[in-house]
Amino acid sequence: MPGGAIAVGDGLGANAPKNRFAGILMTAFAAFGGILFGYDTGTISGVKVMPDWLHTFGHPTPDDPKFSYNITTGQESLVVSILSAGTFFGALLAAPMADYVGRKWGIVASCLVFSVGVAMQTAATEMPLFAVGRVFAGLGVGLVSCLIPMYQSECSPKWIRGAVVSLYQWAITIGLLLAAVVNNATQNRDNHSSYRIPIAIQFVWAAVLAGGMAFLPESPRWLIKRGRLDAAAAAMSRLTGASPNDPVVREEIRLIADNLEAERALGETSYLDCFRPSSNKIAFRTWTGIAIQGWQQLTGINFIFYYGTTFFLASGIKDPFLITIATNVVNVGMTLPGIYGVEKFGRRSLLIWGAVGMCVCEFIVAIVGVTVSVDNIAGQKVLIAFVCIYIAFFASTWGPIAWVITGEIFPLQVRAKAMSLSVASNWLWNWAISFMTPYLVNPGAGNADLQVKVFFIWGSTCACCILFTLFCIPETKGLSLEQIDLMYQNSTPFTSHKYRARLFADEEVGHAGKGHHDEGSEEKV
Repeated sequence: MPGGAIAVGDGLGANAPKNRFAGILMTAFAAFGGILFGYDTGTISGVKVMPDWLHTFGHPTPDDPKFSYNITTGQESLVVSILSAGTFFGALLAAPMADYVGRKWGIVASCLVFSVGVAMQTAATEMPLFAVGRVFAGLGVGLVSCLIPMYQSECSPKWIRGAVVSLYQWAITIGLLLAAVVNNATQNRDNHSSYRIPIAIQFVWAAVLAGGMAFLPESPRWLIKRGRLDAAAAAMSRLTGASPNDPVVREEIRLIADNLEAERALGETSYLDCFRPSSNKIAFRTWTGIAIQGWQQLTGINFIFYYGTTFFLASGIKDPFLITIATNVVNVGMTLPGIYGVEKFGRRSLLIWGAVGMCVCEFIVAIVGVTVSVDNIAGQKVLIAFVCIYIAFFASTWGPIAWVITGEIFPLQVRAKAMSLSVASNWLWNWAISFMTPYLVNPGAGNADLQVKVFFIWGSTCACCILFTLFCIPETKGLSLEQIDLMYQNSTPFTSHKYRARLFADEEVGHAGKGHHDEGSEEKV
């Protein structure tokens, strides 16, 4: 972008060593919002097969050997997918919320919307109110899922930004695990508390997130965008431990403001601008964000966490609730290597190898499933083992890194809009998969009855994830958000490693960013 400035040093807070970890802890706390996302997602997987819930919302099925009451495929699809419909619109609403209310207070408001939905589900004894409650909860989750990675990306120092944003995915996995544990503890209660307890616990998660965020600083980049430079200095001071008048803080603010002015000179402010080709490659970036969130869902991971209990039951597993807990433990534990690896090995390489690993595992699961009887104990153990390995690959790569990429590839002027479109893509595909899966998997008239053969589909989509990463994802490890802007202008995903090395070299010799940008505009890497 003409006149753009490059952020030198180690990014927001990295030049204030005396208290920079306080800022990291603040932005890391925001990841708690992932608990809302993961817990709500995991709760419905177990709730919808609890006897009392089926008795309350379903219909008698005397011929079913497993359940005396049940729900139709259409009702199952509605109950699971309606949350994702709410999250889709919540993600779209996150853009105006983030731009006008702010990143911090937008998260607090999202918790209130989420709590309304939880209250409706807890009180419901009829399907319509339960479904509407899931819509409102979805609105809250959709808002949070966009606002939190945005807040973390804008407030974290660049040297650890990927790890901090990855904590959001880790919190999602912890939420899924907590949901599995609570579901397992209450499933056999013979009254409404069996499903109301797991649902009502979500009030606690919303209260903790809203209460904590109220005490955190607002994003300095949002304050700069609103023209509140003194407030931005104060916020940055809290994140770095330096004085608001510290030269490092003032220089950081000046660099961010200069980049923002250069973006504004290009006139990129609307949703339409997100899709217009320009020297800033904003259209390519927007489609990259939309696509990576879509491909994350198309890996098939939410098939396990939405329908895992039902799937394992149909596969002959005697205690599907315990297997669901086991898969969630793997999900939580294997996200930690991803948090480490995103800054050690980089985004691009982990996405490629993660997709390769998932692809292999899913084809093995599909082949074992169609060749081995459900009564074959050894075969079922192999199936469970490779499902767990597949989850491990996802948790350490595509799970956290999709959120990292989405949070860091957009320029400040359109970040809220482009991120909301990307996260909305996640929830649109989430809805489509959760809506279609019962029809794809379940037996019966009008259904495809694929059962375990659905893993052939997920394996094929993971193969597509490999190609997508090769052609569309540059390596952004260690770069400031402003440096990522320059990299998109002056390199391609295949040459991003070389351009990234040049940016680091310029920092080491103390070159001014503007001079480097002028050179890069004439000669592409």
